[in-house]
Amino acid sequence: MEVLSHTVTSEEGNERIDKLLANINEDMSRSQAQAFIKDGLVKVNGKEVKSNYKCQIEDEITWEVPEPEPLDVKPENIPIEIVYEDEHVLVVNKPRGMVIHPSVGHMSGTLVNAILYHCKDLSGINGVLRPGIVHRIDKDTSGLLMVAKSDQAHVGLAKQLSEKTVKRKYEAIVHGELPHEVGTIDAPIGRDPKDRQRMAIVDNGRHAVTHFKVLKRYNQFTHVECRLETGRTHQIRVHFKYIGYPLAGDPKYGPRKTLELNGQALHAKVIGFEHPITNKWLEFSVEPPEIFQETLEQLEKGIDIL
Repeated sequence: MEVLSHTVTSEEGNERIDKLLANINEDMSRSQAQAFIKDGLVKVNGKEVKSNYKCQIEDEITWEVPEPEPLDVKPENIPIEIVYEDEHVLVVNKPRGMVIHPSVGHMSGTLVNAILYHCKDLSGINGVLRPGIVHRIDKDTSGLLMVAKSDQAHVGLAKQLSEKTVKRKYEAIVHGELPHEVGTIDAPIGRDPKDRQRMAIVDNGRHAVTHFKVLKRYNQFTHVECRLETGRTHQIRVHFKYIGYPLAGDPKYGPRKTLELNGQALHAKVIGFEHPITNKWLEFSVEPPEIFQETLEQLEKGIDIL
């Protein structure tokens, strides 16, 4: 069983233990943190605590990651673009429309099914349905994703995500003409209290920061580059809706009258990280998919595509 640890910083003092665990683990929800605590897998200074424990500065938090269950997800011969691979790490270019991992009622056609066909050994830290998955991008978001082939690599990559040292740049097309060349959106994200299927800016949400710069403005739209400091669910989509410039094509957070893209115009273009075993810096970049580039060409020509 893998044991991870974290020392509470001055900024994290007085934070609830369940909320702090979710904040420092990109792939752990608050409910999962509460389940770990209830099962006695989390200790503070060597002692078990309850979910409402308020962390103190320099508290030493340790938590055990349960051994994965036997894998029961079937490999499928689905073509995937592998950008980089060694014995510990994979970097893949996920196509638009592909779900990352299986879920109840949706056990096939996912990136995990495809990767398992290509690679028999993946990190088991995230259990049966999400082997090797360290972070996620939405179904209709295309682009680069890190995958851990070993548990050691998984722990190292997850640590970099929690410490915000992974370089993640996206390109997006948003509604409206952004007035600022650069900007930062710093607003907490959590479940929308009015619709649990959506995320929203909420006071008790998880810390979320998105930096952006304008690449080009068009009539009624702006092409932007986004850099993630954190990686919350639907972060870029929620943040740009919050400031009044929702993503084009976004069926969940965008306006009804939008571009016909069958999903949001969002592409994970750049990912950079320190190799968890060799410590060598790796950085990769892929261009947006054809539909994204064709849309930019139409906007460049001034074609009315609404």
